[in-house]
Amino acid sequence: MNKSLKKKLESDFDSSVEILEKNGWTITANKNQVLDILRFLKGEGFDYLALISCVDWIEKGEFELIYILSSYLADKEKMHLILKTRIPRKKPDFETTIHIFENAEPYERELHELFGVNFNGHPRLEPLFLDRNYKTPPFRKDFDTRKYVEETFGSIKSVEGKK
Repeated sequence: MNKSLKKKLESDFDSSVEILEKNGWTITANKNQVLDILRFLKGEGFDYLALISCVDWIEKGEFELIYILSSYLADKEKMHLILKTRIPRKKPDFETTIHIFENAEPYERELHELFGVNFNGHPRLEPLFLDRNYKTPPFRKDFDTRKYVEETFGSIKSVEGKK
């Protein structure tokens, strides 16, 4: 199954497959193919979305979205697939994947809140963790932590002479 799956991913989709280990692959795809690849992989038994993550490649002006899928079917070999794609950092828009994997909902909210990625079609991109608004989302590499701490906590008087 592995050889045919790899061949299908590379021939039918704009993607490349790197086999990291026996049970782990990395698939790199054009952003326009991600939803089709996710649908295809779900149909092939990779029906568990374990995580959606993001990497800020500030020097390249891109975000890398990372989808980690697994199969828990008894007749399938236990595999973990990592699907990666890049989107522009200046206008980080991507389509929601909730209609494919319902559990994508909190992951997309988290990435929206912490990186500023806008998931088009998401029914509620509202804060998940943070209680304040940030000009620059706090997980971006250009978020100025020192400035934020000074502005937020700088007016709090320190306790001098206490051990």
